[in-house]
Amino acid sequence: MTATVPTSITTTTTPAGAASPAGAALAASETLTLAAEPPGPPGAVGSMSITDVSCYYGSHLAVADVSLEIPGRAVTAFIGPSGCGKSTLLRAINRMHEVIPGARAEGSIELDGVDLCAKEVDPVAVRSKVGMVFQKPNPFPAMSIKDNVLAGLIIRGQRPRASAADELVERCLERAHLWDEVKDRLKKSGDSLSGGQQQRLCIARAIAVQPDVVLMDEPCSALDPISTLAIEELMRDLARDYTVVVVTHNMAQANRISDVTAFFSLASAGQPGRLVESGPTGQIFSAPKVAATRDYIEGRFG
Repeated sequence: MTATVPTSITTTTTPAGAASPAGAALAASETLTLAAEPPGPPGAVGSMSITDVSCYYGSHLAVADVSLEIPGRAVTAFIGPSGCGKSTLLRAINRMHEVIPGARAEGSIELDGVDLCAKEVDPVAVRSKVGMVFQKPNPFPAMSIKDNVLAGLIIRGQRPRASAADELVERCLERAHLWDEVKDRLKKSGDSLSGGQQQRLCIARAIAVQPDVVLMDEPCSALDPISTLAIEELMRDLARDYTVVVVTHNMAQANRISDVTAFFSLASAGQPGRLVESGPTGQIFSAPKVAATRDYIEGRFG
């Protein structure tokens, strides 16, 4: 029997902690307890609990023993050096990691009390509740701007009738801060837009299926500063109605946009990435509890 992800489930947030080695600056004995009341409305839809999650590529352990609370209706930033597993964990949240041959994830990732990793849960249903925006904008070039927004529904055979489709496209493009720029050329190819516009189109496409969570994997890394600012403003706006989790290598960006920051690192090349420290962004950037976090934020490594 295949289970789907419910529209909403009441969940009780349980604080989780993490203790792990991360380079020479992190002593093996250091431990950290997550904030008992993370930012975001208590019990907000889209709250997630990641418990003892490890991710593998074949026999290679890429991410080890991550436990983390992600508050609903807030922006959580994953930071850390390249290769520490940030993007791997992000893809595990909506079960895209397992699409890679030989890849798998162990542990529990609960969204509003439903374990997304449970065998009986349909991965397609997971992805309808947990959308993804990638590093490089990827509109479908053979589709119009309008059909790009509707693509998730079209693929599922759920294309709405004309009037409802028009309303949905306008609403999603407005939420993506793109409507005024494209409303007169909705039949043009999505590929005709600038890089920043394409990324906002991909965000409109992600929210058209009405997810609770939007994952973003370095969404600004290929964009110019003006487009980056537009995406940052959009992320903050989206957090009013969605849980946003973003991977970024830009420390200033993480500090500007996020409510919660989670720092990941690894002891050395070839070792698995681990969660080192997480908490309210102001605390992580001004008074981190682990030396390795401070060293990374201040640019001493990574």
